[in-house]
Amino acid sequence: MNIKSLYIHTIGCQMNVYDAEKMAAGLLALNYLPVASAEEADLILLNTCAIREKAEQKVFSYLGRLASLKNRKPHLIVAVGGCVAQQEGRRILERVPHVDLVFGTHAIGRLPALVGKIQRDRCRLVDVTMAEGFQEAASCRPQIFGGVSRFVTIMQGCDNYCTYCVVPYVRGREASRQPEQIIAEIEALVASGVREVTLLGQNVNSYGLKERLCSFSDLLARVDAVRGLARIRFTTSHPKDLSEHLIQAFGRLTKLCNHIHLPVQSGSDRVLKKMNRRYTRADYLEKVRRLREVRPDIAITSDFIAGFPGETAADFDATLDLIRQADFDGVFAFMYSDRPVAPAARFADKLPEAEKKRRLQTLLAVQDLYTVRKNQALIGTVQRILVDGASKKLGEAPLDDSPHAPQWVGRTTTNKIVHFSTADAAPGLAPVEPGMLIAVRIENAFAHSLRGRPLECQTPCTGVEGENSHAA
Repeated sequence: MNIKSLYIHTIGCQMNVYDAEKMAAGLLALNYLPVASAEEADLILLNTCAIREKAEQKVFSYLGRLASLKNRKPHLIVAVGGCVAQQEGRRILERVPHVDLVFGTHAIGRLPALVGKIQRDRCRLVDVTMAEGFQEAASCRPQIFGGVSRFVTIMQGCDNYCTYCVVPYVRGREASRQPEQIIAEIEALVASGVREVTLLGQNVNSYGLKERLCSFSDLLARVDAVRGLARIRFTTSHPKDLSEHLIQAFGRLTKLCNHIHLPVQSGSDRVLKKMNRRYTRADYLEKVRRLREVRPDIAITSDFIAGFPGETAADFDATLDLIRQADFDGVFAFMYSDRPVAPAARFADKLPEAEKKRRLQTLLAVQDLYTVRKNQALIGTVQRILVDGASKKLGEAPLDDSPHAPQWVGRTTTNKIVHFSTADAAPGLAPVEPGMLIAVRIENAFAHSLRGRPLECQTPCTGVEGENSHAA
């Protein structure tokens, strides 16, 4: 057997991480095994993101750095996949002579055949053909990638056509995966030791509607019933499709984590209309109110775009006001940037870069006050965390490097990062392993993480079936 080496460099969202695993799984048929660095690879896959200009710039910067490696290793195959590949197609081959393959977001299942042809014929190929329906690819072997938390894609594409976004053009129209395939994948992951899954889609709230499958909340109930699974997360959730039934799931399902990421993008109705978001600020705040009514301690995070074309000072003030009213646990915010084919690229009244940057910094500074306050309120509480693995930091300060004081990191059900050291553990604490559920008393709060003292744990074998005790 001729074993070959594969290196995948992924830029972008959680869905790209999941797609990278599918790529690696498919290439096992050609005897490609993952390696830790590009220098030792026979095949390099660059898995790309086009959602923002900076992400696209990273793609061509990385490809430029591969030129000398390709010169030293003529047999090396360099492939570009993902959203930039779908968007740019053959232009990548024209711009970067040492790229051998460009394959789009619907070509992952065809990747082994494409690589096989390049191996045989030493040709250059482009495959950006898009197809109807959900595109299944090779099943991942859970043992190859490991980890206690994994992503599972439940749908592809998007039908929303927000004016700033390229996703419908590079991922295609919305298509949901059959629920039986989703459950089978999750059961295989759990059998390999996975304790937490995050269900992925551009708009998970509309899962199954087009195909008349089960609703997303019904799918969550089916995942909740998988034995051995401790936690369920999902992203991303479009506010316009957040149903009352899904809101009620936070009070009904024992494994559904106490956190929702609900991108709002702006607090101005005028800007939301220009973005084609199809809800108002009042609609959004009402859904936030209902979520907290059903689950008072739920953590809510969001996304914002600073400096959308035509955004006035009053529009921006409305965004800051929404942040104050919504009382988010945290936000991701980015300066607006034009994306090819997205309608907003043709909008007038573009803001200067300096003003977009100023608004972004102001927005983040306002949110930081709420994030720090919420973290500090957890000091003295006991939080149950799922241990991800070893940590080199304790909170946001370096840890002692002593081998006698192992250091660990995990997340609360509200998705807050918690660091702890077994040097601080309560007497009689069982040996800590990834996948354990640990009760940790929070002793320090930082801007982006917490630090605590472990009190007791439950092993992956005997952990509770559904740790959340909020079911009605």
